[in-house]
Amino acid sequence: MTETKLTSRVTVIGAEPCLSLAEVARASSVHADYVVELVEEGIVEPEGQGPGQWRFSGRCLTRVRKAVRLQADLGLNMAGVGLALQLLEQMEDMQIRLNSLLDNGI
Repeated sequence: MTETKLTSRVTVIGAEPCLSLAEVARASSVHADYVVELVEEGIVEPEGQGPGQWRFSGRCLTRVRKAVRLQADLGLNMAGVGLALQLLEQMEDMQIRLNSLLDNGI
């Protein structure tokens, strides 16, 4: 029996913009034009002057992936995706606040 050892390279992506347009598109399994449309709609906000210089944070990557799922699962248009993401983030913020209050015995 032959044992196969799998290794993978893991990159931790935080708040600092570090991903190019091509990397975000590839990581989200979408065409770069889709990401450009998300930027044009204000759903994702990279740093940089144009698509060739854009740099995306881990938060942007997460938003792109969520946008893809919302469109695929719910058939939302771009405006609907933007609204849904905003509402989901508000819910997450409220859950964090609630947990903090509960942890502090309030």
